[in-house]
Amino acid sequence: MGAREASGLVRRREFALAAILILEIAVFSAVGPNFFSGANAMEAIRLAVELGLLAVALTPVIVTGGIDLSVGSMMGLAAVVFGKLWHDGGLPIEWAALAALAAGATGGGLNALFIARFGLPPLIVTLGSYSLFRGLAEGVTGGAVSFSNFPARFLFLGQGYLGGFLPEQSIVFAAAITGYWFLLHRTVAGRGLYATGCSAAAARYGAVPVARRLALVYVLSGLMASAAALIYVAHLGQAKADAGTGYELMAITAVVLGGTSIFGGEGTIAGTVLGLFAIVILQDGLRLAALPSELTGILTGLLLVVTIGVNVVAGVSSKPRAPESAPGRAMKNWQLAALCAAILASGVIVATSNWILVRSLRGGLSAPASPGAKRPVIAVMPKAKGDPYFVSCRAGAEQAAAELNADLIWDGPTEMDPAKQNEVVEGWITRKVDAIAVAVANGVAISTVLRKARAHGIPVITWDADAERDTRDYFVDQATPKGIGDALTDEAARILKGHGQFAIVTGALTAANQNEWIGFIRERLAAKYPGVKLAVIRPSDDDRDKAFAETQTLLKVYPDLKVVMGISAPAVPGAAEAVKQAGRADVKVIGLSLPAMCKPYIHAGVIEAVVLWNTRDLGYLTVYAATAMARGSLKDGARSLAAGRLGTIAIAGDRILLGAPFIFNKANIDRFDF
Repeated sequence: MGAREASGLVRRREFALAAILILEIAVFSAVGPNFFSGANAMEAIRLAVELGLLAVALTPVIVTGGIDLSVGSMMGLAAVVFGKLWHDGGLPIEWAALAALAAGATGGGLNALFIARFGLPPLIVTLGSYSLFRGLAEGVTGGAVSFSNFPARFLFLGQGYLGGFLPEQSIVFAAAITGYWFLLHRTVAGRGLYATGCSAAAARYGAVPVARRLALVYVLSGLMASAAALIYVAHLGQAKADAGTGYELMAITAVVLGGTSIFGGEGTIAGTVLGLFAIVILQDGLRLAALPSELTGILTGLLLVVTIGVNVVAGVSSKPRAPESAPGRAMKNWQLAALCAAILASGVIVATSNWILVRSLRGGLSAPASPGAKRPVIAVMPKAKGDPYFVSCRAGAEQAAAELNADLIWDGPTEMDPAKQNEVVEGWITRKVDAIAVAVANGVAISTVLRKARAHGIPVITWDADAERDTRDYFVDQATPKGIGDALTDEAARILKGHGQFAIVTGALTAANQNEWIGFIRERLAAKYPGVKLAVIRPSDDDRDKAFAETQTLLKVYPDLKVVMGISAPAVPGAAEAVKQAGRADVKVIGLSLPAMCKPYIHAGVIEAVVLWNTRDLGYLTVYAATAMARGSLKDGARSLAAGRLGTIAIAGDRILLGAPFIFNKANIDRFDF
């Protein structure tokens, strides 16, 4: 394939990708409230910056035929270095930022050393540094410590708007795009990168300093990852070890979707930017249209698979062979047709999904509104959509929405991710929902966006786990943290008869509500049960299989352990399965979980008791409170709330109280099915 023909193919791919962007904008402008607005355009740019910095940095890496899987982990390490040097080291914020950038460049240099100097495969090297950088970040913080309270001048980088309109971080992104465009398309070094991607051996014969060119792109990749980390921290207001988790895959997706060949030798910065915004606008549009966020993965995956398939065929067909100009061009036309067909199919899926959504919102599940009545849009977010605990809460929320004649939006991350929670709330602000209710994964991280929602006149309540008090109007409290901590401690002490060891398997070490419960557990132990010792606390990341594995380890490391306390819904049955398989009849499991998940283990005698509240009632009360706020019937200083089948619910200050925790055991467990 000649240079002119290859250039033409790249341009056609970029035009096709631009077409899907236009299609997305057209569809979502029709069905997504406030999608086609300047404010939403700026918000889309703001949300694209961290991922965009990684994507533009990975473009020359992939052009050389390499890969860098470590950029997401480097974000976590750079964030921790920055936070620790500023918070604990006492460095000025500017010097801490420079140190974080230096850490990124050093990490990139480490990758460059093994790839460029020793010739090791980039996939293997960066897979190793992926684990190394994340491990270092978690080692420094213990997986639980985070850093916050950064000065306002730094937070402005991630939260501020120039002239009240243009996101501050967009200037950094524009500079990065310009710099990389110049490097890749207008310099001798850039031409050397393309030559290296086509054939490193041939490039060396052509006097291209391949090792130096490879070292350059990997060092810059690490540097850009640390720059993205600084913007991430400024955006969330918090530096933590899990910053950037999963970002490397999304960045690679944007690059490949933009037409950069996974075989190397082909790709443009313009294509990467188009691929990035194809993903970002898809996410933004689905959110504003109140469609399931999982559709983003389906549609992006469809396009990505077809794009990679096109590049695979292109890689094979472009190898040296006998001159066959016409068949070569015919194959390229077929590839372009396949890509266009995928684009059109994606557009049909988006349009059809949105049409179904609009019909469902108009028809609704509840009784039709009276003439002239406005159905409030209540946006409710769980910590993690797939968690059985929150699935149970959703059933109650939907019942309340039907009774109140309200439109319920139930959306959030598929796993606990404060950054994703922020993005969802930003979309709701743009959509101008009538009330927002959030089960908070991290109080500090979500504080800024909740304040922004209130500044836009949207009532905000929290439920299940609270945020900072000035960020919300009310907190729907399923049970007081002290009541939960005391009930769990009393149950453990009863089983241990006042003497012995127990361990806690929590959800996440950074979960604010679970850490508050643990604090009250420690207080109760010190005040009432000096003979009962808490041996260790281990995280399960709200994953049943990980809770199973952690409990297996606990039983081996702590042979005198007699009680395992799980304080997240999946942790309790996971721990129970480990105890059951170990044949340890002398060890009992207790904790916070759903009765339905634990019923077989309670009847088997493995789980002694489960402490919880009625999760359906929690979801039900949350929607009642949010709807009352939206309609103006629940105001500051209220003492009670009429909540349908729950009757009159007491309000203490700014806390709406569901009631005391309940203990489920063998005597009563069969009366409950949630």
